Amino acid sequence: SNIDYPTRPYDVAGLVRRYVAPAIARCPRTAPIHVVTHSLGGILIRAYLQDHRLPAASRLVMLAPPNQGSEVADHVRSWRLYRSWMGQVGQQLGTGSDAIARQLNRVDAEIGIIAASRSLQPWFSRLLPGDDDGAVSVASTRLPEMRDFIVVDTSHSLIMFNRHVRFQVRHFLAHGHFRRS
Repeated sequence: SNIDYPTRPYDVAGLVRRYVAPAIARCPRTAPIHVVTHSLGGILIRAYLQDHRLPAASRLVMLAPPNQGSEVADHVRSWRLYRSWMGQVGQQLGTGSDAIARQLNRVDAEIGIIAASRSLQPWFSRLLPGDDDGAVSVASTRLPEMRDFIVVDTSHSLIMFNRHVRFQVRHFLAHGHFRRS
């Protein structure tokens, strides 16, 4: 199932409690639970996995996650429009020591990460070090515990619609690694 959630009224813990935990609770625990996230969703599942475990053989694919925090959030967190749009959770997405990404421990899960490398937001790309997708730097998507990692030529906002990305998600969920050509 696809989980949609509002960012404005909650922080990460509130989003996990109100949306992630109930969605996973609806899944049968007799089989693997595969989770595919986009952007902030990667932080939410990592926060959930701080206190929970998925059944054996479960896999997780993160699309363009700000796993090391968002450099863009560092620059725009004081902007009124950003605060209005992203609410409490937006204040947690930076890269500083108070950022949620820095507070999360390693998770015990088979994780594949797909980063995007095409920016449709050149004004934000200037804020990001190295290759980026206009919202997240490729380097900041990585996790030490990830099982596999690929970079795809697509943008942050369109990564989930890319045919190659969809193929790679299915491949990772089935085999525990991405397909190399």
